[in-house]
Amino acid sequence: MYGYRGSLARYLKKIGAKIGDRIRIQKAGSSYEGALMPRSELGETSHLVLKLPSGYNLGVKVTKWTKIVKIGEGKPPKLGMPSIKIKRDPSKPDVTIVGSGGTIASRVDYRTGAVFPAFTPEEIYGAVPELGGLANIKVIEACNVFSEHMTPELWVKIGRAVARELNSGASGVVVAHGTDTMGYTAAALSFMLKGLFRPVVLVGSQRSSDRPSSDAALNLISAVTVAGRSEIAEVCVVMHGSTEDDFCLIHRGTKVRKCHTSRRDTFQTINDVPLGMVRDGELKLFRDDYNRAKPEGRVKVDGKFEPKVALVKVFPAMRSEVLDGLVSAGYKGIVLEGTGLGHAPESLFEGIKRTIGRGIPVVMTSQCIWGRVNMRVYSTGRDLLQLGVIPGEDMLPETAYIKLMFALGHTSKLDEISEIMRTNLAGEITPRTRPDAFLKPVFSPKAGV
Repeated sequence: MYGYRGSLARYLKKIGAKIGDRIRIQKAGSSYEGALMPRSELGETSHLVLKLPSGYNLGVKVTKWTKIVKIGEGKPPKLGMPSIKIKRDPSKPDVTIVGSGGTIASRVDYRTGAVFPAFTPEEIYGAVPELGGLANIKVIEACNVFSEHMTPELWVKIGRAVARELNSGASGVVVAHGTDTMGYTAAALSFMLKGLFRPVVLVGSQRSSDRPSSDAALNLISAVTVAGRSEIAEVCVVMHGSTEDDFCLIHRGTKVRKCHTSRRDTFQTINDVPLGMVRDGELKLFRDDYNRAKPEGRVKVDGKFEPKVALVKVFPAMRSEVLDGLVSAGYKGIVLEGTGLGHAPESLFEGIKRTIGRGIPVVMTSQCIWGRVNMRVYSTGRDLLQLGVIPGEDMLPETAYIKLMFALGHTSKLDEISEIMRTNLAGEITPRTRPDAFLKPVFSPKAGV
């Protein structure tokens, strides 16, 4: 419903409130009345946009203590598109923006206060006019789902759209994606896209365009800059690098995690340092161990994923019946988020033994954000290795989950799966975890690494 989703959308539907209707919001002893406005779908889901009688828009974070009442009928605001003539500039790179759901950007009509999705090139230029100086923008839609509803089939659909654009001459591709599962999709595309010779950049927004603190514009500008001007022929994520509107970081697609529910600098490179940054429109790379772009090439999509893989968090006294249930449900592989260096309680050993005995691989990662699995230090880890558990090195659990789906899409033999999981395919495994990649910024906005 015009950008509203999740529990808030269900609540509005329950009280019969539609865009344009007059509503009253009561929160923390205060009461506000106004017209329910549309909002962007790229931002977080819990805020509501209200147009006050004064003409100003008010963003209200809705909690379980917030009361919303419909007090009158209304009509959705209308917004006429400005007449924008776009002519391709041959001196600029051609960048395709692939939509995967929600809105790429939004623009606000300051007369009505309405927030409208921007999806055509004209709308994109109208929402973020700076893009006109960076690239010739083409916009296509691969799918239209919220990121929490992503599936392996949709990853493949996005991958095919990306490959078509690159093989048709695009200088780079930007994939607009919700932030919740952006890291999963980035990993899937990293394993799927073979022969990648130009940049593929995932981008999203923590806060929608109708909010003063929105990160949408800077993220999109920086993503298009990387896609159109960088030599990084990899899948990466470009998002805010700080809480200010000063720079964005370029994260490798297999090493990035969303680390905070709402901060604009939520995305961090884990167990490594970012590939680089975009500041004041300028690219600065922190390292040189990335795949270089080439003037020519052809991308192939290897979209064989086994969907029945589980990612399971280990907990104290966890019993074998948890794994037995997954096996009974037909799961073909399991990734464990173990404790510390890659451990699990003895109460789980028999379940692991039975699982592997049925030819189902079990991969061990760590619940710790930083560091790597080392299962030869303590007896518990050595016992798990004896059972046939595959160590996940320093892979993020979600990356190992995607990789195991990919491995099982190509073979069911345990020894071959083990070899694939231990091989660095797309930068997901670092030979040695950098000591400076731990719980603190590993870069200086002015000086670099």
